[in-house]
Amino acid sequence: MNSNPRARNDLACTAAATGFQRAYVGELKRRVVDGGEPFVVAQADTPHEIFHAMDIPLITNQWWSAYLAAKQLSGRYFEALERQGYPNNSCRYCSLGLACTLAADPATAPWGGLPRPIALVARLTCDCIQQVFTLWAHALGTEFFPLEAPAWRHKDPAWFGHSYDRWMEVYEPGRIELMVEEMRDLIKLLERKSDRRYDESRLETLMERINEQEGYIAEAAQLIGATRPCPVAVTDQMTNTMIPQWHRGSEWAVAHARRFRDEVIDRVRAGHAVCSHERSRLMWIGAGLWHDSGFYHALEERYGAVFVWSMYMPFAGPQYLRETQGRPLHALASRICSMNEVLHLPPWMNAWMVSEARRCGIDAALILMPPGNRISQSGIRLTARALEAAGVPTLTVDADMVASGGWDREEFVMRVCEFLAGSGLT
Repeated sequence: MNSNPRARNDLACTAAATGFQRAYVGELKRRVVDGGEPFVVAQADTPHEIFHAMDIPLITNQWWSAYLAAKQLSGRYFEALERQGYPNNSCRYCSLGLACTLAADPATAPWGGLPRPIALVARLTCDCIQQVFTLWAHALGTEFFPLEAPAWRHKDPAWFGHSYDRWMEVYEPGRIELMVEEMRDLIKLLERKSDRRYDESRLETLMERINEQEGYIAEAAQLIGATRPCPVAVTDQMTNTMIPQWHRGSEWAVAHARRFRDEVIDRVRAGHAVCSHERSRLMWIGAGLWHDSGFYHALEERYGAVFVWSMYMPFAGPQYLRETQGRPLHALASRICSMNEVLHLPPWMNAWMVSEARRCGIDAALILMPPGNRISQSGIRLTARALEAAGVPTLTVDADMVASGGWDREEFVMRVCEFLAGSGLT
């Protein structure tokens, strides 16, 4: 077995997506670094649609972290963070951008480091976000715009079955109205600090295009989950979902999602397989292992173990599709006020993932548990218990999505092999 393969991309549209993103990063640099355009840094679970509708360039914190990790810079920046007295057990996915800024090393940082944004935007979904973004805003000389993350009184574990048209009921009117009020305040801030103006009709059009885009991705997810052997590698799934998501609603993103769906259909019809001797179907729970995406293929050749599922693609349907009902801001609020919770917290996370495991015929699940993440921000242990109760054995992956320190792929591959053997899956 080749225990150190690179990430394999089998679809033609994968190369097209990465090529588009490469060109986009260059254009983004020209706009915000060379051209000095006002831009925003924001968490993934914030209303990107507002920035897109106002044509304000956006750098997503998680994308920036993955970008730094892919360039093998995370170790350097976290060492700089520790030298300044910060703890070495920080939540690294959210703090790598801060670490890059505080390292203040233009020679190594992409673009020479981030310039000053007009705002940093984040939802207060865990204990450390407020600290990270307050420090980062201070270091960049800008302001932090926090969005609340209020608790739900009504908890519907089957949220994914009726989130498209019953979103006011599922996500609660009070929570949605609070998010709408905060988004209107955010719009005022953006209009005050830029030359852009908000037009609700543009948001309505954008939301309609997003529905078309997410519909294609949801269709592809259904096809992949229902097909044996798995026709599309999880690395292709991630790339062709996540890159369009950063540009959701754009003409390119809609067209690319359609192209991806069509290529999946072609592969299913032609009988293509990630691994022709597929023996076990695996589920990857958590963010991507961005510093070593080749790991996902390390078990295929010898063990016929194929990663069929990651959260990014199947999340498109239940969490992004919204019938706007003539209220685009409210429909958007229902998406944003729930995004982190349904993906990471019980009872939403565990119920959805058990349902997805059944839909895709999953034999075992690997669950990423980054060492520095706070227990309050994830329902990992309860999700593991729920999956095991449903007959899906689970293995915890003690690794970080962006920091490679302590990660030994070969050692972990052997651990997974022992887990699969112990579960009767080899």
